[in-house]
Amino acid sequence: MKIGFIGLGNVGTKLAASLLRNGFDLTVRDLDKNAAQPFLDERASWANSPKALAEAVDAVITCLPSPAAVSKVMEAEDGVLAGLSAGKVWLEMSTTDEAEIQRLAGLVSATGAEAADCPVSGGCHRAATGNIAILAGCERSTFERLLPLLTKMGRQVLHTGPIGSASALKVITNYLATANLLSLCEALTTAAAAGMDLNTTYEAIRISSGNSFVHETESQVILNGSRDINFTMDLVEKDLSLFGAVAERAGLELELAPAMLDIIRDGQATYGPREWSPNIIRRLEDRFGVEVLAPGFPAEMVDEEPEAEGAEIRPADRTAR
Repeated sequence: MKIGFIGLGNVGTKLAASLLRNGFDLTVRDLDKNAAQPFLDERASWANSPKALAEAVDAVITCLPSPAAVSKVMEAEDGVLAGLSAGKVWLEMSTTDEAEIQRLAGLVSATGAEAADCPVSGGCHRAATGNIAILAGCERSTFERLLPLLTKMGRQVLHTGPIGSASALKVITNYLATANLLSLCEALTTAAAAGMDLNTTYEAIRISSGNSFVHETESQVILNGSRDINFTMDLVEKDLSLFGAVAERAGLELELAPAMLDIIRDGQATYGPREWSPNIIRRLEDRFGVEVLAPGFPAEMVDEEPEAEGAEIRPADRTAR
């Protein structure tokens, strides 16, 4: 299978590298050709337009920063849609809008090609090792065709149902991660203000019912002071807004989500939209004059688990219980 990859940002670069590392015939494109140069140096090909890329490959992957960017790449005169045809498949691997992915999938189907939304979850450090999780929304037949490809980029791959379902679930999981981050910021600030040793605090949370993936990753870079998790406040705002849209379409008026969005927007206004998302804790540090730092924590996360062959994860059958 020949693969085309558009969007070599923080996550896209790592997913594309997994494909190259696993021997796929790879064609790449990015607005910044310099971002593609390491791939070109390692036998990947370059496409002069999204259309040319789609014409040259069997599967087109897009991994872009916003729904608007995805739509532009797909629908431009020289966009992906213009190069798709029967037998090809488009995979959208960004965190994007469920309704927009469904609209674009209809346009993809009109060309005779297939569509899937396949967002990833687990952090850039796990994307780098091919150990990230992948959610896949598409027809079951499309999923089975894509599974050998997806298992080279991710460790656990879940078929979530029809097109758009993976995007909806991804923003739900990102909402939960942000809720956890904001609560950890308050917990760590409170511990510091109360005079607790923060190394001990970290371990107490880690071995307790308060533990989480977010604590074991983002709390570490918070305590280090780098706050570098390869994710910025503007992206958190985008994800929370997309989650809000899912809830709104379902007729829900939520309570926590709007408050979280206000906090993130305040953080952006104060520290800038491209500030690392864990540095939202600075709002509390600055307000209360508390320094939430501790020695011995890493400046960035590195996945120390060896790369392993991915596999499909199936929901448990709970009807027999």
